[in-house]
Amino acid sequence: MNICRYLLILMVFMAAPACAQNEPITVVASFSILGDMVAQIGGDAVHVKALVGPNSDTHSYQPAPDDVRTLAKADIVFMNGLGLERWMMRLIEASATKATIITATTSITPRSIIEGKNQRVTDPHAWQNLANAHIYIKNILDALIKAAPAHAEAFKKRAAHFDAQVTEMDQYIREQIDAIPAKKRVIITSHDTFGYFGDAYHITFKAPEGLSKDAQPSAATITKLIDQIKAEHVKQVFIETVTDSRLIKQIGKDSGATMGGALYSDALSDAKGTAPHYLDMFRNNVPKLVDAMKANGS
Repeated sequence: MNICRYLLILMVFMAAPACAQNEPITVVASFSILGDMVAQIGGDAVHVKALVGPNSDTHSYQPAPDDVRTLAKADIVFMNGLGLERWMMRLIEASATKATIITATTSITPRSIIEGKNQRVTDPHAWQNLANAHIYIKNILDALIKAAPAHAEAFKKRAAHFDAQVTEMDQYIREQIDAIPAKKRVIITSHDTFGYFGDAYHITFKAPEGLSKDAQPSAATITKLIDQIKAEHVKQVFIETVTDSRLIKQIGKDSGATMGGALYSDALSDAKGTAPHYLDMFRNNVPKLVDAMKANGS
């Protein structure tokens, strides 16, 4: 072997580890909102795949064979937890993945709700409270640094920027809501998704469906909701982008309320929609909610 050929082979072997280190880590997130959070912190150092994509319902998602293969190749798997992805652990077991499994809601204090026949269940929609977003960010940051310590400073910088944007959005929402009298802060939606948001900003959200869209509301529940809309002069009712709109439209018709537009709750939009990123969800929802509450009671 001549010296030139030997040196060429040596250079290839020496370069291979460096190339591998520069490749993005493979990350799987259970749904679009969580996937966007990871992507905003990870930047080019991560390749993120959300199993449940834009405009899709995580509660009723049915995993596909491709999901097993996707998880098997992952370095990290992020899930929300709190009972959101009841299908996730079966999928992880089926994939035999060696990925690190991260529950992004670790250290968040969950809220609960009464569903069905006085059954208390955990509300998984913790991302709807921006105070919880700071905890999501910390948990994601810690996991990414552990997986790719060479990118730690870049991750920290991106996380700090994201965290500051969350604080700014929270302040904006509080200013908007604080200007509305407490008695007007009633919103009717198609699904019990906004409990954390309501708790954070002192808004009463009512919905005919429970946390699970499989839960069918009784006729008495619907009648009570219609009576409340009439009694409190609620002017608009809202659908969510991942729910069947027929029931809430009928409630609006029977109560005299008009449709207030679509809200993003459990999923983001695609890139062409109005909420392709986490904070865009609030930019879409808040002005609609504020306008509706201002009109209540008049």
